[in-house]
Amino acid sequence: MVVHKARKRFGQNFLVDDSVIHNIISTFKPMKHDYVVEIGPGLSAITEPLIHSVNELLCIEIDRDLVKILEHKFSKYKNVRIIESDVLNFDFNTLNIGIRLIGNLPYNISTQLLFKIMEFSDQIIDAHFMLQREVVDRMIAQPSSSDYGRLSVMLQECYEIERLFDIRPDSFNPMPKVFSSFVRIKPLSFNRVRPKNYNIFKQLVTRAFSQKRKILKNSLGEWSKHLDWEALDLNSQIRAENLSVSKFIMISDFLHNKGLM
Repeated sequence: MVVHKARKRFGQNFLVDDSVIHNIISTFKPMKHDYVVEIGPGLSAITEPLIHSVNELLCIEIDRDLVKILEHKFSKYKNVRIIESDVLNFDFNTLNIGIRLIGNLPYNISTQLLFKIMEFSDQIIDAHFMLQREVVDRMIAQPSSSDYGRLSVMLQECYEIERLFDIRPDSFNPMPKVFSSFVRIKPLSFNRVRPKNYNIFKQLVTRAFSQKRKILKNSLGEWSKHLDWEALDLNSQIRAENLSVSKFIMISDFLHNKGLM
């Protein structure tokens, strides 16, 4: 039996609870024709059942030692490919359209990775991730709640997000200090109301939440001068945390129509 010590710099917490693994696979519902990309396969807790369920499985792993272990373990399987890569640097545009993502995401890169997958939302069918519970709280937060912020708005603009179940710390080795959640992320319809200029939308949301307690008028700086608060049906004293995603899109489109970018 190969022993691999978890590496803190990679944020490794390996899933070891068989009942949780079963719940993940049954919730994910892998189908034979699926093209699945697993992020951070680790010690293959999820990889192994997936190999027997799908036609094509791509595993992206940053830890060179784990890559060697996985390559040796699954060498006889034709439907699995192991890539040594930092997923934050991986070019998902090289993959086919219609991929399904799954993974136990390291806490130290989870938010960065969530922002990254926004760039190719039109390529994926869905994503199922284990994440720190507090991160999922922010992902699904609604306006005027304490967890609502930049991550909430940016993700909800392009994804439907559902918390499926929570996972106890003792389901992992080493045991993290916090609970995790298993979450489903599914792209919204391509024909949804989208920002006319995504760069303006992204900058607007970033500016709006850069100083959360400030009123929106002050957070936006010179951009606020271009807004017609009455036409947008906005209180000039409103804060970013009180604005819905649709309101952010409306403001973004107004700025675009003003020729800001």
